[in-house]
Amino acid sequence: MMTINVGVLLAIIVVMRLRRRTQARSRVEERNTAFFVLALGIVIAPTPLGEGIFNVIKQLVSGISQAGA
Repeated sequence: MMTINVGVLLAIIVVMRLRRRTQARSRVEERNTAFFVLALGIVIAPTPLGEGIFNVIKQLVSGISQAGA
């Protein structure tokens, strides 16, 4: 029996949707793409990969805020 990771499936859907030309998108398509990106973020967030991405972004933001102060 073959299984598929939901995160991988959502990532493939997001990449395929973002490859389309911007002029050809309707508001419904843009809303659906935003929904898929949000769902991908929710699926990735509790994983070690998601936590690592969060830590990198947190360090980047804190470095930028310290440099601006």
